[in-house]
Amino acid sequence: MTADIRAGVPTRPAAAPVETPKPRAHHGRWGVHIFLMGVSLAFLAPLLLAVYASLRPYEETAQHGYFSFPRHLSFAYYRRAYTESGMGKYFTNTLLIAVPGVLITLFLASFVAFAVSRLKLRGGLVLLMFFTAGNLLPQQVIVTPLYVLFNKIPLPWWMSDSQMMYDSYWAVIIVNIGFQLGFCVFVLANFMRTLPQEILEAAIVDGAGVWTQFWRITLPLCRPALAALGTLEFTWIYNDFLWALIFISNPDKLPITSSLNNLRGQFFTDYNLLAAGSVLVALPTILVFLLLQRHFIAGLTLGSTKG
Repeated sequence: MTADIRAGVPTRPAAAPVETPKPRAHHGRWGVHIFLMGVSLAFLAPLLLAVYASLRPYEETAQHGYFSFPRHLSFAYYRRAYTESGMGKYFTNTLLIAVPGVLITLFLASFVAFAVSRLKLRGGLVLLMFFTAGNLLPQQVIVTPLYVLFNKIPLPWWMSDSQMMYDSYWAVIIVNIGFQLGFCVFVLANFMRTLPQEILEAAIVDGAGVWTQFWRITLPLCRPALAALGTLEFTWIYNDFLWALIFISNPDKLPITSSLNNLRGQFFTDYNLLAAGSVLVALPTILVFLLLQRHFIAGLTLGSTKG
């Protein structure tokens, strides 16, 4: 409160004008949401159509079309697809290929990424470019050389019943490791560069060696990136069809993607039965994503914010 010097009457200071909040523009946000929903539906449409077709009899879709209203829905095709394709045996074969492939790839990639990004090796950038350039090589180019090479590499009986690299799980595992290693090294090296250097400096002062810096300090901090890469690598190796078809001749060793061929007849193919088999084949990858969803999303959003 202030006093008027001339009149001697106390007066109040003038109140500041109150600004009315302006209405926010929601049109842009609604447009982004509609666009993202459209893209999501476009990606989910084939899967939803496969699920819808797998629940309907083939005679019904042949008469009324796949986009007609369903008259009868059942899970009979799923039971037939699992039993007629021998999916349990092929699923075990896939695990024998995918699980070691993912673990060995991440283990070796974390070693190389740590050496390139944290140890400041001479020529580390060239080494990183060498691993990344391996992904640019078309896979079909080396099919014939690898086929000849694997037929000349012997293996002990406890690693391969054929006692050769060819017609063994190790042939498919090694090829997948070779093609997936460069991508994992690139991602992990860039992530390790974002880790605070002060953590390693404090560990070095406390007497930590290189192995302690890698195994007990750096690797636990890379858990989100490893989970994201593990999800992607499992999906890619699990869905592989080319390498197993080339390097495995024994039909009892083929992975689960090859089991779908057992659902195709010589003169007639029930595509609703094939759709049910495709959905069953896709379920393990969906389960892995749901189990690692939190770490997968955290790994994808790393580096998007500071602090």
